[in-house]
Amino acid sequence: MAVALSAPTHLRTGYLTDPLGIDSERPDLSWRPAGGAQRAYQVQVASGPDRLAAGDADLWDSGRVAGERGVAVEYAGKPLGSARRACWRVRVWEDGDAPSAWSETASWETGLLEPADWAGARWVTAPEWAPGTTEEHDPDRAMPLLARDLDLAGPVRSARLYATALGVYVPTVNGRRIAAAELEPGYTVYDKRLLYATYDVTDALRAGANTVGFQLAGGIAHVPDVKGRYQKLRISFGLPRLLAVLRVETDDGATTTVVTDEHWRTAPGPVTLSDWFGGEEYDARRERPGWDTPDADLTAAGWRPAVVAPAPAPDVALSARAHPPIEVVDELAAVSVTEPQPGVFVVDFGVNIAGRPRLRVAGPAGSTVLLRPAELLQDDGTVNQRFTGRPCFDAYTLRGGDPETPEDWYPSTVYHGFRYVQVEGLPGPCAADTVRAEVLRAANPPAGGFRCSDELLNGIHTITERAVQGNMYSVLTDCPHREKLGWLEEVHLVFPAVANNYDVAAYYRKLVRDMADQQTETGLVPSTAPEYKVFEDKFRDDPNWGGALVLAPWYCYRAYGDTATLRAFYPAMLRYLAHLDARAEGDLLHHGLGDWIAFDDSTPKAVTASYAYHRIAATLSRIAAVIGEDADARAHAALADRIARAFQTAFFDAAGHTYATGSQAADALALEMGVVPEAERDAVLGHLVAAIRAADNHVTVGEIALPSLLRMLSEHGRDDVVYDLVSRTDSPSYGYQVTHGATALTERWDGPTRGSSQNHFMLGAIEEWFTASLAGIRQAEDSVAFERIVIRPTPVGDLTHAEAWYDTPRGRVGSAWRRPAAGGLTLEVTVPPGRPARVELPLPDGWSEPAAPPAPAGARSLGVVDGPGGMRAVYEAEPGTRRFSVPA
Repeated sequence: MAVALSAPTHLRTGYLTDPLGIDSERPDLSWRPAGGAQRAYQVQVASGPDRLAAGDADLWDSGRVAGERGVAVEYAGKPLGSARRACWRVRVWEDGDAPSAWSETASWETGLLEPADWAGARWVTAPEWAPGTTEEHDPDRAMPLLARDLDLAGPVRSARLYATALGVYVPTVNGRRIAAAELEPGYTVYDKRLLYATYDVTDALRAGANTVGFQLAGGIAHVPDVKGRYQKLRISFGLPRLLAVLRVETDDGATTTVVTDEHWRTAPGPVTLSDWFGGEEYDARRERPGWDTPDADLTAAGWRPAVVAPAPAPDVALSARAHPPIEVVDELAAVSVTEPQPGVFVVDFGVNIAGRPRLRVAGPAGSTVLLRPAELLQDDGTVNQRFTGRPCFDAYTLRGGDPETPEDWYPSTVYHGFRYVQVEGLPGPCAADTVRAEVLRAANPPAGGFRCSDELLNGIHTITERAVQGNMYSVLTDCPHREKLGWLEEVHLVFPAVANNYDVAAYYRKLVRDMADQQTETGLVPSTAPEYKVFEDKFRDDPNWGGALVLAPWYCYRAYGDTATLRAFYPAMLRYLAHLDARAEGDLLHHGLGDWIAFDDSTPKAVTASYAYHRIAATLSRIAAVIGEDADARAHAALADRIARAFQTAFFDAAGHTYATGSQAADALALEMGVVPEAERDAVLGHLVAAIRAADNHVTVGEIALPSLLRMLSEHGRDDVVYDLVSRTDSPSYGYQVTHGATALTERWDGPTRGSSQNHFMLGAIEEWFTASLAGIRQAEDSVAFERIVIRPTPVGDLTHAEAWYDTPRGRVGSAWRRPAAGGLTLEVTVPPGRPARVELPLPDGWSEPAAPPAPAGARSLGVVDGPGGMRAVYEAEPGTRRFSVPA
């Protein structure tokens, strides 16, 4: 009797679970198989769950489709239109004729797809914030509140609130916040695009009187020059304003629509200053209790009609937020409180984070408490803001009242990077619970983890992951304080550090669109996107930065199977390549920043720039092949070959078996480019290793060459060298940061003692080695979305244990090896549903047996191979958990 196949799981639309308000009419669908290798699938989509359950797929029935992938399957059914829900399910076939059971039902809902869907909605603001009023900071001008009342005749069946703003907003319904999302909307190129969010407010509304409210602030869209506050830049795309549509359907079938217009009311709120870089000021005495409820006191001074404002730009596009928003993901208690000066308290949270302080205080009305965030301390124990921007502080003025009832407050319109908060002006002593820290980041789901027997390496992983999350906001920032800008080299150079720890499939789509939106008419992709400050040429135009437009979509295709992004932005990629071609001289580039923050600065800029030029051309060839542009693929490959030949001619030193100046960076980049002749590879690798040994097992490279150096050493079987350099605790090294107190990866190798940013992930390339080399989790070179998983661990040094896990599109893959005291090696692997995995088990030096150690149940031996790093026994392991062993 045939065993019924299990149903697929983890259904996602646009790489999101049951997304609300997406603006793609042809979203891509993904799922995980629950058994063996998928051979075919069938997707059904209906306009409601009951129809779907009855088999009435009124929107789309794909029929049986041959295909092994459960990712990026484009919806090909009837157009939905705006504000429509689609319910879907999938079943699969493996080797037999019988399909699996149907999956559980998933859904997606479209947003407002057409400009007409916003008909009647007007941009609104307060009169004192209307265009034409001063864009300079006015200390008497508080951030505005906006509210609108509505009456509903009966119980609510469904309600959606669509909202965006120039600046940031906090939405409420009937006095309560309606979502966990913070600092909405995210960064965009504000004169081209604004993101709107869709909120399900069904449960927040009720029959009868209701009120919708918004608090507005400037965000990074409006950063005025505020005297006495740190400013990285002075910028204004316009004063804060709001656009919103509320659609409500009641049980009787009636529909009510409320839009922003002159019928909204506004009043100055309690936020008297919102400075993206300098902090927030809040005066609780200015609060208006119940202002966003039907019980609001409209006779109180300050209420006026809202005024209509023009759109931020004539042709600005409104696009749905189709990635996870910023949310509070953790709350930290103080680990210590000191008083370095009378009445000045310093709260230490023990780790460096990005987020906001939360104050709990009681005292007389009018008392003002200052909160100064910082990453470091001065010698006298007070906070040091030298490297993060000074002065930066939040200020809270108490409303007063019952001394037994503390007031609870946090800044809601800004965020900071900090470990310490200096508290000044408290009416009394600072207790351990006076200030807590809320950790914020984009709510991308955790996707992986690593641990080993060496606490130093665990510490390196921890500080790297913490720096990733500290900069994972609506863009990947360089730091969460001084700049808060989206420098693009990190998006691709340390992609594994981001993607091995978090599921960023949907998130990266937004980053790539930002790059394309910021692209200039000449094809240039600036080094920051969005580009809120135009830097000089070498900081603005470097292919290792702008190349993210090509490389990031490719990495997402490899990791997640995302072909839609390749297709959508291929024309922009071609324009960027044309820009680089125009700057090339003899098939080489010579401009840019070079190997940024390298200790050895001898590497010519032409080496790093031409390396990027080659990567971009070669990657574009692969992209063109995937999307069916075969002629382009051949042309891009030919360009990559010309660049490689020019590089080899210009920089190869045959006598020295090295490149350019003989720097570690030049050798590593040449090896990764593949330009080194086969007969010279061992010698060039030997030169690189000798340079590292000569530097006492330290790297001298910067952030551009670091990923290549680590990858090339591992690829050529020299993980022992990587282990030696990662085990150092003197500068420059990762270990130096850990042993000198870093709790997040810092901007420079000697960051904890040198200063600079204490929350920078640009040196995080070691994360790839932890997962792909030590634990051995990777995919075959020609695999997409982990169709063909390879587990190839590398026990090295005196490590006795290493393990990692990663949630692939197929499901979770795991690898854990141990070296018992008695000798030998055990390896436990977890293979997710789908194809078998290739497992390569390292064998002891001198292994002389012709056969591999016996395969466990569910696996079969493929023999023994010899390659870089030594002999390995090779197996094919079926889905499930398998345990392999090598005798002592």
